[in-house]
Amino acid sequence: MRDPVGFLRQEYEQLVRDQLDWKLRILQSSSSPRSLVDGKEVLMLCSNNYLGLSNHPKLKKAAIEAIEKYGVGSGSVRPIAGNMDIHMKLEERLARFKHTEASLTFSAGFTANQGLIPQLADEGDLIISDELNHGSIIDGVRLSKADRAIYKHCDTDDLARVLDKAEAKNYRRILIITDGVFSMDGDMAPVDKMVKLAEQHGAMTYVDDAHGDGVLGEKGRGITSHFKVEGRVHVEMGTFSKAFGVVGGYIAGSRNLVNYAFNKSRSWLLSASSPPPVAAACMAAIEVVESEPQHLENLWKNTRYFKKALKDLGFDVGQSQTPITPVIVGESANAKKMSMRLFEEGVFALPIVYPMVARDKARIRTMMNAALQQEHLDYAINTFEKVGKELKII
Repeated sequence: MRDPVGFLRQEYEQLVRDQLDWKLRILQSSSSPRSLVDGKEVLMLCSNNYLGLSNHPKLKKAAIEAIEKYGVGSGSVRPIAGNMDIHMKLEERLARFKHTEASLTFSAGFTANQGLIPQLADEGDLIISDELNHGSIIDGVRLSKADRAIYKHCDTDDLARVLDKAEAKNYRRILIITDGVFSMDGDMAPVDKMVKLAEQHGAMTYVDDAHGDGVLGEKGRGITSHFKVEGRVHVEMGTFSKAFGVVGGYIAGSRNLVNYAFNKSRSWLLSASSPPPVAAACMAAIEVVESEPQHLENLWKNTRYFKKALKDLGFDVGQSQTPITPVIVGESANAKKMSMRLFEEGVFALPIVYPMVARDKARIRTMMNAALQQEHLDYAINTFEKVGKELKII
């Protein structure tokens, strides 16, 4: 008789044999420069908590006060009975921060992409996507009935070729979508050039700025601020789970976009609204990012120091332009071995392996943090040097 679930064990065991499986470690403290992981105190170098806000006293205070006032949950989806005033205040505050007319929050960045992308382009339309876009974008595109085209990574000449070819097919709508900062390599999309091409062809633009929020641009307003194209990107998608230190996704843009999105996106319509303490902490995070510039300044100071030191040691850090700094080591087994040795030496930095990156581009992905001190950085650099030489990577 057929075993309907036998493939689960077989495919998992194959992942283990190929050294492509994830082994979950357990964080037993706050996400801080020195964290407790699997019972061991380690230097945290793989958190997206860029500005160190997940443990900021103002965010914790805001969350506690919101629990006292609203409780821990809304009790419903927003279209029914879960649309609380604190959600509306967050969206108003976020729109002011992003310099847009309006914004709409989702349960996660993934659900924002999954729910909105297929509603923006349908049969008779075309979606044009960067070849290295995030999996949440890929899944959102797959849910659409629109035609699809891929352009070479960050290559606006190839994007122009795809757009010229599309003109001959008389599509109803054309949607160009890209990550702002690419999470595996830390490089940035040339959003200014992309916007110019889109405007020439009457195309809609969608930028996933998950890793640019709080990191790039004036006061951390993101990649549209960095490239001085605010107001010219039709959909700015972002997340509170990285530099803002909380959780949840959002879109920002015109009032028409937001009205359309909350009437059409099933991932918004059918998901319970965010817990009140989360919404409160997100608002507090925006306030901190705007009023305490030292966090962003420290992040970039640490990034420049760490990245230069790794390069000077002979590590391959790719084309990173941001606090995401990959240490590319080649085969997956090498990356896993290096990560294990780093952990044994007190540095927590995870391997990224196929299929998240190419088979010969496995890496240790490090993420800089504003709260890291000079002594932390020097310890990490010395440990990378020790392990890199031991494994003959440098």
